[in-house]
Amino acid sequence: MRTVIVDYESGNLHSAEKAFQRMAREGGAGEVIVTSDPDTVRRADRVVLPGDGAFAACRAQLYDHRGLFEAMREAVLDRARPFMGICIGMQMLATRGLEHGETAGFDWIDGTVGLIEPSDSSLKVPHMGWNDLVLDRPHPVFEGVETGHHAYFVHSYQFHVDDPAHLLAHAEYGGRVTAVVGRDNLIGTQFHPEKSQATGLAMIANFLRWMP
Repeated sequence: MRTVIVDYESGNLHSAEKAFQRMAREGGAGEVIVTSDPDTVRRADRVVLPGDGAFAACRAQLYDHRGLFEAMREAVLDRARPFMGICIGMQMLATRGLEHGETAGFDWIDGTVGLIEPSDSSLKVPHMGWNDLVLDRPHPVFEGVETGHHAYFVHSYQFHVDDPAHLLAHAEYGGRVTAVVGRDNLIGTQFHPEKSQATGLAMIANFLRWMP
């Protein structure tokens, strides 16, 4: 089995690569590689899309790598391979993003990415640092993870899903802030699992053995 982490030059992939490789070794989940080759992505058994920075810039960067999005879509939508989006990689699942104007997303999960607006004016944006997860729905990737476990966030925008069934977990930050979304063979985390210690490593391990 091969898990690919899609490299489209959006952020440092080293920590994600090491975390996924570690959990794959421990769980006997095959190999994990970082690649920008469309054919490799197309043939992948699992696909991970990370992302750092602004929504529009990340989307443009991905589309600039000719054939990479199409290969990912074939693997994930046509062949139903498990997919995990991380941070902006999760946000790009949305219908549209509103950071620096309106930008079309993948439209794989209906919703809009908009600015976090805490009800408490003392809470600063970006939402940065450790925060507790509140699990809204059970999911195989949550095995061993409970409400109150914490994760590491760095973001100013959040994914507002249209269908509440697609909101799997949230955090509280002057109101609900989306933490995990998903449907079918798709899951996305707003936080960085590779930086979230035991909680994040458990979710990575679960993803690597998830059979949707």
